[in-house]
Amino acid sequence: MDATRLRELIEEIAAGRCSTEAALERLRTLPFADLGFAHVDHHRALRTGFPEVVLGEWKTAEQIIAIIRELAKGGVNLLATRLDAEKGGEVIAACGGEYDRTSRTFVLKQREIENVGRGTIAVVSAGTSDLPVAEEAAISATMMGNEIVRIYDVGVAGIHRLMNHRATIDGAEVVIVCAGMEGALASVVGGLVARPVIAVPTSVGYGASFGGVAALLAMLNSCASNVSVVNIDNGFGAASVASLINRKRGEAP
Repeated sequence: MDATRLRELIEEIAAGRCSTEAALERLRTLPFADLGFAHVDHHRALRTGFPEVVLGEWKTAEQIIAIIRELAKGGVNLLATRLDAEKGGEVIAACGGEYDRTSRTFVLKQREIENVGRGTIAVVSAGTSDLPVAEEAAISATMMGNEIVRIYDVGVAGIHRLMNHRATIDGAEVVIVCAGMEGALASVVGGLVARPVIAVPTSVGYGASFGGVAALLAMLNSCASNVSVVNIDNGFGAASVASLINRKRGEAP
């Protein structure tokens, strides 16, 4: 249940269209439902503004399906991340929805996505190899109610490509930068704009990149003071923070 549905329920009770007993039944699984292997959090949208997101990695397809079916009872839009293609196919067959192979995300849209952002979130990637992480960020932020602009393959090896998109980046409320290798793109973007820049180090790179550790350390040591850093390959985490920054003032979580 989210704030909209709870408000609707309160209004129905106040208008006499819903009895106390019926309301209690609808609230029975608040704040969570115990599935044995998981405590499914129906209260999260009320607390944080977005329902529980299912991490698909390390879970079986059966567990993912059971969690999604339980969450779907609340009538909310749902997101699952880190699903391989096989799990994605099984979840689609059981629950409907959409699966994206590039980002490895699953979405189930049960209602129109309400735009809660003040402006746009720009998702910028250094290279095409960073697209899985960038698309995880873009799709997650879209599901959270934000307008997204994508600017891909504009890394420092060809910095003129980035400059061609300077006006678009300047116009964004928040910028997410996904980069592997040496991770320099986040500092470059941070030095160009007066906006929060959320840097996502990716695990893209050769041996001495150490699976994204080199990019992570470079971003943490950025000279650009407006750069903050999330964990390696954590496109979803970047989207979540960016969405909170971008949220309209006075908008209930």
